[in-house]
Parts: sequence; structure tokens; C-alpha cells
Amino acid sequence: MKKVALHIQILAGLFLGLLFAIASIKLGWPTHFTISYIKPFGTIFLNSLKMIAIPLIFVSLVVGVTSIEDVTKLSRIGGKTFLIYTVTTILAVVLGLIIANLIKPGQIISEQTRHHLMALYTGEAAQHSATTQVIQAQAEPLQFLLDLVPDNLVASMGNNANLLQVVLVAVLFGIALLQITPRKSRPVILFFEGVNDAIIELIRFIMKLAPIGVFALVASLLVEVARDNNPSEVFEILYALLWYVVTVISGLALITYIVYPITIKLFTKMGYLQFFRGIYPAQLVAFTTSSSSAALPVTMERSEKHLGVSESMSSFVLPLGATVNMAGTALYQGVAIVFIAQALGLDLSMTAQLSVIANVVISSLGVASVPGGAMVTTMMLLQSLGIPAAGLALILAPDRILDMCRTVTNITGDAAVAVIIADSEGELLSNE
Repeated sequence: MKKVALHIQILAGLFLGLLFAIASIKLGWPTHFTISYIKPFGTIFLNSLKMIAIPLIFVSLVVGVTSIEDVTKLSRIGGKTFLIYTVTTILAVVLGLIIANLIKPGQIISEQTRHHLMALYTGEAAQHSATTQVIQAQAEPLQFLLDLVPDNLVASMGNNANLLQVVLVAVLFGIALLQITPRKSRPVILFFEGVNDAIIELIRFIMKLAPIGVFALVASLLVEVARDNNPSEVFEILYALLWYVVTVISGLALITYIVYPITIKLFTKMGYLQFFRGIYPAQLVAFTTSSSSAALPVTMERSEKHLGVSESMSSFVLPLGATVNMAGTALYQGVAIVFIAQALGLDLSMTAQLSVIANVVISSLGVASVPGGAMVTTMMLLQSLGIPAAGLALILAPDRILDMCRTVTNITGDAAVAVIIADSEGELLSNE
């Protein structure tokens, strides 16, 4: 018998969760059963994501940094590559925040439902104002620098809120490995590569639990929100979720089919149709696998043979992009954070949203290029911003579809940057 694809299983879990919740609400089944015997499976799934977050960030960054062995090449081509990837990622998250603030998908949810959600996630409605104060709280001018350096690395890695500290130590550790002799550094690098592969396999295993987790999260969320037998609140959340999906896809389409082609046109002579004719097979692979790594061989082949990128440029820029270029993921996370905050009735100030930009850009470096990788860092971002992490349940159900779409944006950005870097180095060959 042919194995059912994971995204089909997740959609089935979503559908069954909806059916169960609607039946429970309509037939007046006791809420206690759902909370006691179904919700725990959703909690287990969420805890699994939390469990793997810090190891994922640390190990993937060490592997990414140490993969750049030629320090001379890194100083020139690597510098330009990182700069463009960083700028496009910043642009992506800013675009996501702008679109989310304009469309306001989370504000479709009524104030009454927001209070129910806050009570559900924080244990008491009074936590609503406390959480908002945490988000809006202003630190000392140099507190940001103080928070970058941990006084205890082990303690920092035990707290998902210490994302910046873990990223800094991982990058510095990777650079340090490049400075010592290969005889001593190679075994350590191989160790981290093995751990990274194991973590990716663990994420794949956790994602196999996603259908059950989605069922439990959706069923328990809707049943708890409508515990007063008000089904209108349930459909209100679903309507808001639909607008959330539209918001994310609109942002991804804008950056994929407008921003990247304009950027290519500004720095090269390559035409719009030429670029997309060359890259579209890789986009299809990215869409079906939801993995930049899985699409990498196709992206390299199309970039070299159909976009004219030299093999030396392709072999350097594209693997690096599969590790650190997550513009699509950054845009999605910007929209997701604003949506969850709006749904919970939290007011994200301009300062808070600037913090969102910084955190999303930095965390995007550690997102695994496998299905479900972005959910891990999104969970951590919510916690670091003081937003109830359980709000992730609101966006989990359609994540597989959005994962497919944002991976297309990610690999399109990889190819676009490869074209730009190759042209700047005189290694963009003539092609048909």
C-alpha cells in the first residue's frame, strides 16, 4: 500500500480535529474528556518542538560556519554573500510585518474571544496586561550587548528565551574551529556534522507525530474556546486563520515574484522570464519537499546550466544559502508573530516590532532546511518576546502548506543571490 504523504496526514488530522470539535460542541460532550485525554497529545508535540530548539540552533550554526573552509574566499565573496542574504532577510521580515499590520488578520477575532484565548493560554485573564507589559518593556541602552554574552553557557542553553546568546557562542565557536589546525578541528567538525544529521532525523521523527498533534491541538483549542457552547467563536477563529494564510502567501508571492526579480535586474542584465524559466524546476522540488537541502542539487544544476552561474560560484553560494538564507521563513515568522499577538489582543509597539525584526533575522540563521524546522524557532521567538508560546497552536494546522510556499521563496532567493554574486565576480556565463 502506498504511504500517505505527511502533509496529507496533517490535513487529515486538521479535518478530524475540526469534526471532533464541532461534534463535541453541537452534542454537548463534556469538555473534561477533551482536555484530559486529547489535549495532552498536543502538548507532547509542542514540548517535543521546544526540546529540540536550542540544540538545533547551536549545532546547525557551527556546521554552517565551519563549512566555509577557504578564509580568503570568505573575506570577499563570503562577505558579499552574507550581506545580500542579511539584507534580503531583513527586507522580508519588514515586508511581513507591514503586510500583517495592514491586513490585521488577528484582529478579526473579537475581544471576547481574545479574552478566552488569553485565559486559556496564561491561566488567568489578568496575565493579558502583564504579558503586554513584558513586550513593551524598555531595557537599558546597552542591555542588548550585555544580554548577548552569557555568564553560563549551559544555563543559557537550558532556556529557550536565550536565543541571541546561543547564536553568538555558536558562531564564535565555529570561527574558532576554523583557526586551529585541521588535524585537531576536523574530528570536532565531523562530530557536529553527525549531531546535526541526527537532529534533522529527530525533527523528521517529531514531524511524524504532527498529524496527531494537529488533531489534539485543534480539537482542544476549539473545544476550550467554545466551552460556553458558542460555536460562532470557533468559526471566527477559522475565518481569521484563513486571512492569516492569505497574508503569508501574499507576502511570499510579493518577495518571490517582485522583489527578487527587481533586485536581479538592478545588479545584472538577466531578464525576468529567463530567471524563472531557469529556476522553476527547483521551485517545484522545493514546493513538494519543503526542504531547501532536498532541492539544493536541482537548484545548483539549474543555476549552472540554465542561469549561467559558474560551478565555483554555485558550489559556494548555494550551499551557504541553504543554511543561512531563510527570507521566506523570516517573512512567515514576522506575519505569524503579529497574527498571534493580534489574536491574543497584545499590542506590539514599534519598539517591540523592531525587536521582532532583529530576533527573526538572527534566528533565521538556525532554521533547519527540513519540513517543520521553522516551527521550532517560531516557538522560541514567541517565548523570547513574552508572547504565550501555546499560541503556536493557532497557526500549526496550515503550516505544512505555508512551509511548502516559503521554501520556494527560500530557494528562489538562493538562486537570485548566486546570479548577483556570479555577475559581480565576472563569472555569470552566457546561457540560453
